[in-house]
Amino acid sequence: MARPRRIVLVRHGESEGNADDTVYERVPDHALRLTATGRRQAEEAGLRLRELFGGERVSAYVSPYRRTLETFRCFGLDPSLVRVREEPRLREQDWGNWQDREDVRMQKAYRDRYGHFFYRFPQGESGADVYDRVGAFLESLYRSFEAPDHPPNVLLVTHGLTMRLFCMRWFHWSVAEFESLSNPGNGESRMLVLDERGRYFLDRPFERWCTPETYDITG
Repeated sequence: MARPRRIVLVRHGESEGNADDTVYERVPDHALRLTATGRRQAEEAGLRLRELFGGERVSAYVSPYRRTLETFRCFGLDPSLVRVREEPRLREQDWGNWQDREDVRMQKAYRDRYGHFFYRFPQGESGADVYDRVGAFLESLYRSFEAPDHPPNVLLVTHGLTMRLFCMRWFHWSVAEFESLSNPGNGESRMLVLDERGRYFLDRPFERWCTPETYDITG
């Protein structure tokens, strides 16, 4: 099994929806574009990635949303070194078709009180649903490692919540731990690095906005 040395997760650059939440009333979530700021963030992330990867091969998986696809294109990676695949399981949490701004704000307030993992948007997904499809993607990713010539780098271009849930699934974090963490900023990354013992560690933690509750599940 040829496990990669690095698994890099990048959140898309700033989108039209990040800059103006009224746009969800007119444009489907999956069709939102990057803003000028978002393109600059993606280009800056691309500089860091090109320096990180050097001349090494990369296996890339990109959410099918327009803002993630545009982010990947802004990276400027050498196409001769990158095998890229569109991966729907890495998409944003589904909120349910057209969105009314005031309703979305109310739903977000409900989610903050109820919990981001279990709260289900009325016509969309819960965080737990995203966790399940991320888990299904991980099974496919693990199988890809069986190829003896698997690239030494994996790149995932996705969304903030999906990044946290990927790490939750990989590192077996509790729900309380997940709930205590904040999404990375637009264009930010986190990296799983393979150490000499054959284990992956996170290059830097997610910011924590509260102390997680702990429970003894053995009692």
